[in-house]
Amino acid sequence: MNATSPVALITGSTSGIGAAIARRLARDGYLVILHSRSSVDTGLAMARELGAAAYVQADLAVDADRVRLIREAIAVWGRLDVLVNNAGISRVIAHADLAAATPDVWHALHEVNVVAPFRLVAEAEPALRESAKRGRPGCVVNVSSHAGVRPKGASIPYAATKAALNHVTRLLAVSLAPDIRVNAVAPGLVDTPLTADWTAAQQLWKERSPMRRAASPDDIAQAVAMLVASDYLTGEILLSDGGLNLT
Repeated sequence: MNATSPVALITGSTSGIGAAIARRLARDGYLVILHSRSSVDTGLAMARELGAAAYVQADLAVDADRVRLIREAIAVWGRLDVLVNNAGISRVIAHADLAAATPDVWHALHEVNVVAPFRLVAEAEPALRESAKRGRPGCVVNVSSHAGVRPKGASIPYAATKAALNHVTRLLAVSLAPDIRVNAVAPGLVDTPLTADWTAAQQLWKERSPMRRAASPDDIAQAVAMLVASDYLTGEILLSDGGLNLT
């Protein structure tokens, strides 16, 4: 790979789903920009491990950091072809506990899960349009959640932000076509350290999903890679829950 190889920025990519996406796109020939809010040492070590990679720290709750992230990512190799908006935050609140879903929770989740992806796309738009001039549309993939499709999820505010992200995905797909494609992957339960003790959810996927298991981070990375590889799909919300939505 060299400076003429396509470049992909994956937010929240030092662990879990994001790290799997970064590794998959690196194997697919992309120069990779890693990102995290706080795990700087991990990000730098992962960039060294991947070789054709760089790392940029940014707090996506801060708009100046969003702008800086895109500008620094573009500056590394002088281009940006793919943006994967994987970073997000959640709060675990029982859906019936309305009082716990305070305005502060709503604002915090909306800012990172909805506003940040939109702002990153807006800042990256010129660079992504340049990708189309090189022969392939620029590409955005948003990592959403099945909670944005079904009345599920860690909390009502979280699920609502993912539903909003799904609609933003469709709106951007129309607004930015044909130079930039915009799609989303909506995972169900994914096996990560964060979900290791989610016993009820693990049991639900084993008993009711047609695939009889939760997803692995690599399963979601494969779905993202498929959307990145296609030059025709846009405006799709790819529900990747092992078929649980069918039951």
